[in-house]
Amino acid sequence: MGKTTGFLEYDRIDGPVRTEEDRIKDFKEFHEALPLTKQQEQAARCMNCGIPFCQAGELISGMVSGCPLNNLVPEVNDLVYRGRMEEAYKRLSVTHSFPEFTSRVCPALCEAACTCGYQDGSVSTKENEKAVIEYAYANNLVEEICPKTRTGKKVAVIGSGPSGLATAQLLNRRGHEVTVYERRDRVGGLLRYGIPNMKLDKSLIDRRVKLMEEAGVTFKVNVDVGKDITASELKKEYDSIVLACGASNPRDIKAPGREAKGIRFAVDFLTEVTKTLLDSNFEKVPTNLAKDQDVIIIGGGDTGNDCCGTCIRLGAKSVTQLEMMPKPSEERLPSNPWPEWPRILKVDYGQEESIYKFGHDPRIYQITVKEFIKDKKGNLKEVVLVKLESKKDEKTGRFMMVPIEGTEETVPCQLVLIAAGFLGSEKYVTDDFKVELDGRTNVKTEGDKHSSSQPNIYAAGDVRSGQSLVVRAIADGRKAAREVDLALMGYSNL
Repeated sequence: MGKTTGFLEYDRIDGPVRTEEDRIKDFKEFHEALPLTKQQEQAARCMNCGIPFCQAGELISGMVSGCPLNNLVPEVNDLVYRGRMEEAYKRLSVTHSFPEFTSRVCPALCEAACTCGYQDGSVSTKENEKAVIEYAYANNLVEEICPKTRTGKKVAVIGSGPSGLATAQLLNRRGHEVTVYERRDRVGGLLRYGIPNMKLDKSLIDRRVKLMEEAGVTFKVNVDVGKDITASELKKEYDSIVLACGASNPRDIKAPGREAKGIRFAVDFLTEVTKTLLDSNFEKVPTNLAKDQDVIIIGGGDTGNDCCGTCIRLGAKSVTQLEMMPKPSEERLPSNPWPEWPRILKVDYGQEESIYKFGHDPRIYQITVKEFIKDKKGNLKEVVLVKLESKKDEKTGRFMMVPIEGTEETVPCQLVLIAAGFLGSEKYVTDDFKVELDGRTNVKTEGDKHSSSQPNIYAAGDVRSGQSLVVRAIADGRKAAREVDLALMGYSNL
């Protein structure tokens, strides 16, 4: 696949990125594209390796290696290299529902498993994918299949995030009548309100949703299933119901002073920022949420990074990210061989912007909040930080991060954003559907199945697996659609 000697002839070159000085002034996407001829050279680097780990999507040491969608990466790269972009789009569409999303927000599991990346820079599969889908949109190649005949079966999908959209897309193509319920005011779920606009422009969601609506999918927003409409009501109307409502129950930080004003969950904060921008057509920037404030973000993952970049755009005085775990190695350790996901230190866009703005990486490792201190009006004014060390728990045998006495430090802080992950599904939804849960409060399913403990009730995405990646949610939604279709029709061609 690709040019036989391409990986020897061409170095990896990524698309241009707007400078930190420029991009922190707005909420526009800042990753730009290479000219198509240059992108073809990048695709030429695909080296016809013996085993394309890039498309495997298998668990290795508990981590996914390669694309969970099993995109036939070498084939797509080869078609891009040869300039056959329409064929590349058709090839990609066989396995992928929404390349326009993953080509922007996916951490590129395919590239981490790329054989070329073992010795040199991996093939830029993510940017190749973006070039393919944007070419397809620009040339009116993207369409949602509107079935010529309907099956007479009705399916409700609860949640319009990546798994819900993927489930709805395939079931509609099959001919079932699909209605998607979304509790917020706009379709997209995590894609809409959990990811900032500079990372994923929301017009891209609208572009895809419009096509799905034209193909027959019905979207109902501002309907909170389990509150505004009950499970029993839905069961009477639909033949099958798919719960794709995410793992949106945030993990809290329990420390003295938690009731202080100015402590927020990260996703609630990001949602308010994005909603304000969208409601005002980007004319109103909610600087009041962080301007001139010392911000502490608890959590060093993707959401924490997104909060970092967002707060800088809102004019924060300072931004600090707290991470409980030790600082990762800058290079692979022998215990983390290729093609495992590389557990190495990465500097994402939010950290890059913080380094530009404040002169240093915002992350501090092996540390957490011991106490929140408020002023006389109940507003947060300071936090007490404490360093952590790894110790073995005598009862469980597990190593735990525990505070080191005498390392406390009090620092100014007027805004804390908790980005410490999620605990699982929303209780009021799972209670209403009476589905059995696993030990992490996710909807319990057997093995790779998506059927729940209740008949005709299925689960897809984070509500089933726990917090994960957009690409895994899309893959899970596609699998759930096939299982639902099989149960409804006795066979499936999905």
